[in-house]
Amino acid sequence: MTFSLLGRCARTGQFGAACTTSSIGIGGRVPYLAAQTGGVLTQHRTDPRLGPRGVDLLRSGCSAAETIAALVASTPDHGWRQLAAIDAQGRTAHFHGARMKPAHADAHGPGCVAIGNIMASADVPRVMIETFLANSDAPLADRLLAALQAGEDAGGEGRPLVSAALLVVDKESFPYADLRVDRDATPIATLAGIWRDYAPLADEYVLRAVSADSARGG
Repeated sequence: MTFSLLGRCARTGQFGAACTTSSIGIGGRVPYLAAQTGGVLTQHRTDPRLGPRGVDLLRSGCSAAETIAALVASTPDHGWRQLAAIDAQGRTAHFHGARMKPAHADAHGPGCVAIGNIMASADVPRVMIETFLANSDAPLADRLLAALQAGEDAGGEGRPLVSAALLVVDKESFPYADLRVDRDATPIATLAGIWRDYAPLADEYVLRAVSADSARGG
């Protein structure tokens, strides 16, 4: 009942994740990223402990594949888990637990991976990756949101979505963007609208943190 995407921008070095589901609060349970490191998605019967653990593994120098293998080995409930990872070089990996409900699927491309479970169509991740790769000149957040909408248009869950989240990291220890929508009838479209409002301010908010004297706002 969740479909998600991890991606890296080869031009800026940013990492990002976008995800959506028919349950509430996806932004606090699925995407985990660290600047210049990569990130992890943890979903199906989600274990949020696996996200920070995966990021720590990536920071230690583990590849995406090594990170996923270590996460699976570390949890006795891996049969219920669906995981994905991307590392600093843009390599990707995923895991589908044996007890996951269909339809579940994955798709990989250069610097990106999509996964989903309890979907209306197993084509959803493939369509997401194709859309993400087709917009390589656009900002990373725009590409992630376009891919998320394409996944919904390809069938999505087949039932109403209520939450969505966008997480992007750049060079600092804090997110470049961390935007979430909950209890909304059209969460992907609402999230895209929030990003359109936030995008012109994103660099300014970073500047306020790292060079406050140079910032424009209050």
